[in-house]
Amino acid sequence: MTLRESLDLIRMVRPEAGTAAIEHEILAERASSLGAAERKVIDAIAALSTATGDRDDKLGEARNVVWAYFVQRELVGFRKHTDVIQELSIPGEVLVGLGAMTKPK
Repeated sequence: MTLRESLDLIRMVRPEAGTAAIEHEILAERASSLGAAERKVIDAIAALSTATGDRDDKLGEARNVVWAYFVQRELVGFRKHTDVIQELSIPGEVLVGLGAMTKPK
């Protein structure tokens, strides 16, 4: 029996249960993608903290990854980031660069 057939059968017995299975899968995917984004932040901050000499590339990478993580958090409903900034020890030099960035002309 395929997943679709299973869902059709569930809907016949309990209509609300058919969407519950899909909603559960969606929530699991959201949690998984948020966890993956957090791991990227942790790795980027670790790379930045061990970088020597010219750190511009590592700093830029950390800013991009943190920005993507914040966007991901907002997409799943987390609007405040102060808790994860502290928990993940995101440096101020990374946070400063998260605003609109343009190259000078």
